[in-house]
Amino acid sequence: MSASFFTLKEVDLNNNCPECYSTKGLHLTFKQKLVENAFYKAVTKDTTHTLYCHTCNNEIYPVQWTHEIEQVFAYQQRATPAKPRSVKLTKLSWILISIDILLILAIILYVFGVFDKY
Repeated sequence: MSASFFTLKEVDLNNNCPECYSTKGLHLTFKQKLVENAFYKAVTKDTTHTLYCHTCNNEIYPVQWTHEIEQVFAYQQRATPAKPRSVKLTKLSWILISIDILLILAIILYVFGVFDKY
């Protein structure tokens, strides 16, 4: 089972970077978790975020955030709703489900003696 994240939203911020104090370079990214295996693909409710400064090439952790960055983050988080949880079955799952249904149908027909008449 592999888990990956897909991007929900990317935003450039005009706030000062806590490391280099530049106003051009902060980039906020929201991501949501996607779980895949041989039987299904599922979007989970787990989301993550990263704040990166392209001027000083540092990731800015929440401990370093200023009050202004926290306010902008809270606004952007409210403005970026997560995709609803969902599960999508793969071809392999549909094939196995079809085989199971046909097998159950054959057993039921055998038990009720449908094949005895021929």
